[in-house]
Amino acid sequence: MPKAIRIHQTGGPETLKWEDVEVGQPGPGEARIRQTAVAVNFIDTYQRSGLYPMQLPAGIGNEAAGVVEAVGDGVTLVKPGDRVAYAGLVGAYAEARIVPADKLVVLPDGITDQQAAAMMVKGMTAQYLLRRTFKVAEGDPILIHAAAGGVGLIVCQWAKFLGAKVIGTVGSDEKAALAKAHGCEHPIVYTRENFVDRVKEITDGKLLPVVYDSVGKDTFEQSLKCLRPRGLMVSFGQSSGKIPPIDVGILAAHGSLFLTRPTLFTYTATRGELEATANELFQLVLAGVIKIEVTKTYPLSEAAEAHRDLEGRKTTGSVVLLV
Repeated sequence: MPKAIRIHQTGGPETLKWEDVEVGQPGPGEARIRQTAVAVNFIDTYQRSGLYPMQLPAGIGNEAAGVVEAVGDGVTLVKPGDRVAYAGLVGAYAEARIVPADKLVVLPDGITDQQAAAMMVKGMTAQYLLRRTFKVAEGDPILIHAAAGGVGLIVCQWAKFLGAKVIGTVGSDEKAALAKAHGCEHPIVYTRENFVDRVKEITDGKLLPVVYDSVGKDTFEQSLKCLRPRGLMVSFGQSSGKIPPIDVGILAAHGSLFLTRPTLFTYTATRGELEATANELFQLVLAGVIKIEVTKTYPLSEAAEAHRDLEGRKTTGSVVLLV
């Protein structure tokens, strides 16, 4: 019988349980996949801790790659034997599962299962951030927090390709070197540098048209100070905790700022959007513009250890669970 990681109560990594699960056969519009690689993301820890409430017991995890084993009636987008990947389907920490077939994308040759698992959420997030939420143009100075993280490293590479001046915050000199190697022209070690002051220096006081912030509580208010009038604050995560309620007047005080809280789900809501987003990502990876580096792997059964390392800021880049 296949196994999966499930939670019966919210809390720390110790709540992750390795259990037998019944998978069954796919129904109409569904596909059964045998998974080979599963990515670890901060959103997984939000599901586990209860920050993002779910009906329990439940599986967690949001992206994976594998092979189609069977399809249900009416499925034409994928067939048995296809290598596929997906993002945004909760319950990814599993050896096998049934998913809606229209949420799967077929992987091109040249992209490994581990790369695919690591890129679906992070890479497609980078796509919508840079190409749609704020369309970065050549010469634009941008700030990406957690520049050495999974999304951050992809954003740095993609933004450099677009001709942007990439500024990024990191927590150590080691992470600064990693971010710089991936296109971050100005890494800022926030543990010893004030990133607002550094942004002012780097831009000669002109500030930024956009800030991409997945950190949340610890960086939100200071990030607003990095924006020029009518700049855009993109809050797409909260690894340091939930942002407290704010007086919207603060946006006026900093110069008629815009604020958005986008999600991958809404940017890939239709089949056309999903395919276009994934295909643009795949093309740049195959061309060598973006390198998807899996920096650490764990057996799927040891997901709790992966969560401890992720929350302890012991990881960089992409972390993958092997099935």
